[in-house]
Amino acid sequence: MKNRTKVVVAVALTAAVSVPGTAVAAGKLFEPRPTEAHSFVTGDTPSIADGVAIGKNVSWYKSSGLGPAAMNTTPGATAEQRYVPTDVFPGGVLPAGVTITEAQGINVLMRIGENLERAGLSYDDVVSMRVFLQNPAGQEKMDFAGWNRAYRQFFANTNLATGATLEVQLGSARTAPMVVNAARPSRFALEIENLPVDGWLVEVEVDAVYPK
Repeated sequence: MKNRTKVVVAVALTAAVSVPGTAVAAGKLFEPRPTEAHSFVTGDTPSIADGVAIGKNVSWYKSSGLGPAAMNTTPGATAEQRYVPTDVFPGGVLPAGVTITEAQGINVLMRIGENLERAGLSYDDVVSMRVFLQNPAGQEKMDFAGWNRAYRQFFANTNLATGATLEVQLGSARTAPMVVNAARPSRFALEIENLPVDGWLVEVEVDAVYPK
């Protein structure tokens, strides 16, 4: 990874957690260097970090809440279907098992990537994420599984021990990820009764830290 963010892996409660150039005893006070950020994860293939420590002199970026772009102009598309990314799903047609939340999540994260690029950053600079999900029409609750499938297309899709790229799920299929990225941001996800734009099911904010 090109940035200064380091991943600290907790390998056992009594063992040390470490990254190149650092060695931190489990349970001991840890403070990042002034220009570094450290993500703390457990295991080789976690989806999110346990937390992130950011040094006092790190330059960082906070996005606004971004939702999906209205890309689907297919006649008869519903408000939710308007936000299916047609560059990924031509004609707004979703493959087997792909949910509307999953499609919108991919759309949102593509926008996040474009937003980061304009700021001179990329997905692997993201250290924290906040996710707001609305339940799809006719559903009693948010589609958290669909969101997680979208997320793994862009984040947390490598084995931290070996560096190998992991296959991820797209609906019912297993595929290579859209963006290979080892970053595991800290993250929360909440169900929201109404997002600000009619048809949105996903809104995302991110924090990212700049390379030295």
